[in-house]
Amino acid sequence: MKIFLKGDRCYTDKCGFERHGYPPGQHGQARAKFSDFGIQLREKQKVKRMYGLLEKQFRGYFEKAERQKGVTGTNLLVLIERRLDNVVFRMGFASSRAQARQLVRHNHFLVNGKKVNIPSYLMNIGDTVLVKEKSRKIAQLMESMETVARRGIPQWLEIDKEKYQGVVRMFPTREDLTMPIQEHLIVELYSK
Repeated sequence: MKIFLKGDRCYTDKCGFERHGYPPGQHGQARAKFSDFGIQLREKQKVKRMYGLLEKQFRGYFEKAERQKGVTGTNLLVLIERRLDNVVFRMGFASSRAQARQLVRHNHFLVNGKKVNIPSYLMNIGDTVLVKEKSRKIAQLMESMETVARRGIPQWLEIDKEKYQGVVRMFPTREDLTMPIQEHLIVELYSK
């Protein structure tokens, strides 16, 4: 499944998944038979890989989502979407989540006027993300800002391109998350 790990390359014809819709190797085209556990595990691994999380972090988000009121699977996805590196990616300041993570780690952003270099920082409603003055000349950031129109900006975020600033208007809902994720499989896996 195409999970858009390579940034803008995934939107072109050079995307590896577009060229070959099967895994590499001699047995890549063989029909894969998965058990129920295998299907659930692959779904969890897909989401972890999409957002660049390790198992311990992902498990922590699941436990936090389980304690919250509402549907556990939806709570999990909303928690992960609220991460600073993901918000930077969604606002269009980076072309991939990996690039967004690196930009956050290298102190290129201010959150509510304060330096934050932790990619897992959870954003709240009304939080403002601002690109530092010195960082606005970075070529990667400029390219990402130009190509964001192709990807689109979610409704729960608000962007001011002239000021290099974005605001979290509200928490994302399940309808805002367009990626093909079956969160109920992840909940079933962790509930065993």
